[in-house]
Amino acid sequence: MAPAHSHVEVYLSTLCLWLLTLLLAPLTTGDRVRITEAARLVRELGDSLWPGQAGIPVRVLLLRDPTEVLVGHDAQGKDFVATGDTLLGRQVWTRPGHLPPTMVATFPVEGVPTIVVGTPERTGMSSTRWVLTLLHEHFHQWQYSQTWYYPGVARLGLSGGDSTGMWMLNYPFPYDSPPVGQAVRRFALALRSALDPQSTSGLEPVLRARDALRKQLSVADYRYMEFQLWQEGVARYVEYRAAKLASRGKPLGDFAALPDYQPYSAAAADRARGLLQELEETDLQRNRRVSFYPIGAAIALLLDRSGHAWKQAYSRRPFALAALLDRQAE
Repeated sequence: MAPAHSHVEVYLSTLCLWLLTLLLAPLTTGDRVRITEAARLVRELGDSLWPGQAGIPVRVLLLRDPTEVLVGHDAQGKDFVATGDTLLGRQVWTRPGHLPPTMVATFPVEGVPTIVVGTPERTGMSSTRWVLTLLHEHFHQWQYSQTWYYPGVARLGLSGGDSTGMWMLNYPFPYDSPPVGQAVRRFALALRSALDPQSTSGLEPVLRARDALRKQLSVADYRYMEFQLWQEGVARYVEYRAAKLASRGKPLGDFAALPDYQPYSAAAADRARGLLQELEETDLQRNRRVSFYPIGAAIALLLDRSGHAWKQAYSRRPFALAALLDRQAE
């Protein structure tokens, strides 16, 4: 008769093998296709998408639950284990999951700006929307990789002593102030009107609404809003522009074969309609910081009408997007 503890040993051995298999599991076919398509867009759209963005390698920490898979960057720390798989010309690494699998963000992983994102299933996105979201987040990679970014952010003086960066999300902006909410809404509606191809009013209503909003805010609060317009609003713009530019070419065949694939032309049209709707339905008290995303994207689209020079000014005069409208009005 076998000792009773042998059953426990077999169970533990099986459990360890299962855990090791999970830890070292390669990416799914869908994961590989989507990440490869995002990298292709970054590479092929190049400076047409954003000057210099193509020079930043795509790095992704995919939150697959219960593991996290690092693509596009060689892990140096002890947390990650090499899988033996490769993608984007680099080893694929994995570690046990500890971040929420619904997360979509960009922040340093092992000191390198990295897209941290759940799968389409966990984030509730189609494959096409997920890929375009990666380009949005890859723009954040570009921002964070600029040598002037972190020193410039520190000079804004908005952190309140917080060294974690969470102040960017938790800054005490007066979201619940009715006068501020009304002024933000008037600014959004002025931008919505200016984006109408049939509009003949020019930028003056936009500038008046912007200046009226500025009078409702403290110097620090206005600086925070400008920072969010600059950082998140232009990332939203890049996402829309990626869809529009990608619609001129053909996606990878494997990507177009995914069951939830949507043509980029349709995705661009959806983004355009969605942006206008967000501007029309601006509600600062309800949407808080996210209210600044479509406003910033709308400003970027208006700046496009003046050519590409504003994109150089975006880096030379960072964290002040709405101020660039003055140059277009000249």
